[in-house]
Amino acid sequence: MTQQACVWHEVLHIDKDTGARAGILHTPHGSFPTPMFMPVGTQATVKGISPRELEEMGAGVVLSNTYHLWMRPGSEIVRQAGGLHDFMQWPKGILTDSGGFQVFSLSSPKDIVEEGVHFKSHIDGSRHFLTPEKSMKIQMDLGADIIMAFDECIPYPAERAYAAKSSDRTTRWLERCIKAFDQTDKQALFGIVQGGMYPDLRQKSIREITSFDLPGYGVGGLSVGEPPEKYYAMLKETIPYLPENKPRYLMGVGTPDYMLEAIEQGVDMFDCVMPTRIGRNGTVWTRYGRMIVRDNKYSTQFEPIDPTCSCYTCTHFTRAYIRHLLKADEMFGLRLTSYHNLYFLIRLMREVREAIMEDRFADYSKSFLEDWGDGKYNVEKAPY
Repeated sequence: MTQQACVWHEVLHIDKDTGARAGILHTPHGSFPTPMFMPVGTQATVKGISPRELEEMGAGVVLSNTYHLWMRPGSEIVRQAGGLHDFMQWPKGILTDSGGFQVFSLSSPKDIVEEGVHFKSHIDGSRHFLTPEKSMKIQMDLGADIIMAFDECIPYPAERAYAAKSSDRTTRWLERCIKAFDQTDKQALFGIVQGGMYPDLRQKSIREITSFDLPGYGVGGLSVGEPPEKYYAMLKETIPYLPENKPRYLMGVGTPDYMLEAIEQGVDMFDCVMPTRIGRNGTVWTRYGRMIVRDNKYSTQFEPIDPTCSCYTCTHFTRAYIRHLLKADEMFGLRLTSYHNLYFLIRLMREVREAIMEDRFADYSKSFLEDWGDGKYNVEKAPY
């Protein structure tokens, strides 16, 4: 089947030495450069960050969560408000996940049946049943530009037999999602490739999911606790085999090292809660690893988190001040660290796109990863 192309990806350039791509994702609410990082606004808000601030830092697409908005305030209320764009006052792109990841975390294997998944609400313990058809209905109510098919999330580790059965079910659920999806010129449905950590199952899932001519494809089941070498191996077994003319979305990945490795294989889109989550715990990202700004040693350091960063946090406040706010449980401190981390990833993607367009992505990635090291802040290497 072919959907009306309300969302499509234009590849502008492919790096001469890698599979890294620079392009533009076109949506009903604007066109945005790729590779891109999408901040996560789980409950129709990116924690601690206003829509105006997201625009200031250069965000293009924001992700919201189907499960959480279904539970509260209810997708019907969002629909009555005019959809998520009006409800949360975000004028640019929105992507909603299917709710599957959260639902599976609230259920047990016996709760997963062919029709859907039984689970208990994390809010009040009430029982609910989510199906592919229900996921489509909720996401159509929410009105995001991009909606995701309901898939079965494969944990790590998983036996081969389970991964095979689960991936086959994801294909059948995609067929049901397509039938339930009321195609319009305002929403695009993406399918999701699964397969666990088994290369042949990944390949089988790719063939089945991409047999449906959808506007784009997500890749699930990576960065779910597997060791780095498994992650890298599955990237190479998956990403290059996805259609070249469609956006490739690696779901739930948002650390700089993992993102750069994925971009090398040809990934266009990322999302992750980590920038704001670690920010709320007092950790910030720099090119030289993670800085735990809550630590006592920063109490008398009166320079920015990163003197080379032009974000609002780094151009106005010192490490000592931010540490003081965090230790005093002042919410402004959490906002400043979250802002910086989101800006850091959006800036990283901007630098990546420039490197790809100039055919120097391999050198850029190598240099960054050498500075990043194991992710722990490298005082000796950092020039600040």
